[in-house]
Amino acid sequence: MEHKPVSIVICARNEAENLRKNLPHFLNQNYRSFEIIVVNDNSSDKTEQVLLEFQQKSPKLRVINLYNPTFPGKKTALSTGIKASKYDFILLSDADCRPRSRQWIRQMQAPIQGEIRIGLGYSPYRDASGWLNRFIRFETVYTATQYLSFALAGIPYMGVGRNLAYHKELFQSTRGFQKHMDLLSGDDDLFVNEVARPFNTSIVLEPGAFTVSEPKHTWRDYYYQKRRHLTTGRRYRPLHQLLLAALSASHAGHYLAGLLLLLSGTCIIPVLLIYLVRIGVVCWLYFSILKKLDARDLWKWVPLLDVAYLLFYFAFAPGLIFGNAKRWK
Repeated sequence: MEHKPVSIVICARNEAENLRKNLPHFLNQNYRSFEIIVVNDNSSDKTEQVLLEFQQKSPKLRVINLYNPTFPGKKTALSTGIKASKYDFILLSDADCRPRSRQWIRQMQAPIQGEIRIGLGYSPYRDASGWLNRFIRFETVYTATQYLSFALAGIPYMGVGRNLAYHKELFQSTRGFQKHMDLLSGDDDLFVNEVARPFNTSIVLEPGAFTVSEPKHTWRDYYYQKRRHLTTGRRYRPLHQLLLAALSASHAGHYLAGLLLLLSGTCIIPVLLIYLVRIGVVCWLYFSILKKLDARDLWKWVPLLDVAYLLFYFAFAPGLIFGNAKRWK
């Protein structure tokens, strides 16, 4: 297997504590040739100081400090890091993430051979107590199931910047993020939506290739994070928008149709049987999915989380229609 030299690019704004905790996991990768570029994007905390301390100990770390105002989001910072990279193979993550294993680089780059130019990785959130954490992790699994399954079916439409790999020449040949610089998000999913094709995209599901992220701790913070992310969907290709809308409609339609049947006076028994058949199939499928995506503890909560996901649609529909946030930090 070819071991290509790799440039890891991480953008950071006011991430001093996260970098202190997570950067060692990137620096200690069991891989022959790699560099880590951290772009410090106008931080006002001790991010620059923390990075200087790491840089003095590790020649693999390169730091780029941005002091002038940039476009909304992290696209300017990310573009700067990619352009400064020494190697053609780019591997992306975030300051609040850490690789699951020391084999992360090796396993993320392994499938990208020949015509394959993009590697879609998976990034679960850290397990914690409480319903917010359960819902965040379930929604992450739900989203991953969609984009990974679509990619396997030859319809790649997005990836997540917490764990994403592609060739630098692909970024340069498409002028990077120029088509959506006006949006706060989209440095991952909109870029993949633009450049990914069935013949040039692969998924990476080795557990050692996961990156673990820190979840939000309040419903308010989670709401604004997801609203920022989801507004990019309006820029997806029409086919992708149609397919994703159909999936959401089938999920919500199941429960709404059941409710309407009950309100119309239909006997509860056939409605209950339809529900039990569907939720039985859903639980059977999730048994394998959650095992593969290392979230088996969620399986017993699937019936409740599947219903709760309806609130997700209604909570974020206004944001999808009327606008998006203006800041990434």
